[in-house]
Amino acid sequence: MKEYLLLFRNASAENSYLATSQDMAEDMPKWQSLIGNIAMQGKLVHTAPIEYAATIITNKGVEAGPHKETNSVLVSGFLICKTNSLEEVQAWSKTCPILKYPNSSVEIRPLIPFPTN
Repeated sequence: MKEYLLLFRNASAENSYLATSQDMAEDMPKWQSLIGNIAMQGKLVHTAPIEYAATIITNKGVEAGPHKETNSVLVSGFLICKTNSLEEVQAWSKTCPILKYPNSSVEIRPLIPFPTN
C-alpha cells in the first residue's frame, strides 16, 4: 500500500485559527467519523491537529510563525493514511469537515519511502 499525506488548510484569524470553540465542538463528531472510518479499515497511520504557534527556520534565521499564504490560509492539521487507491483518498478528502470553511482545502501528497538498503 502507498502512504498519502493529507494537509488540512484553513483561513486564520489575526493571531489564532478561524474556527471558534463552538465550531470545533460541532465539527468534532464529523472529524471522528472521517478518521474513525479510515482507522476501522486499518488504513490510518497518524493524524493530529497542529498548534497555531510556530517557529520558521530559513537560511536567513529564525522567525515567529506560522507560515501563512497570502489570504491568511495556513496548515492546521494533517493525516497520513495508506491505501492502494488515490481515488479512495480523494473520496475521504471530499467529506472532510474543514471544507465548510471559506478558503479551506485538503491537499493530498503521496509519500515516497526512503530506500532501506
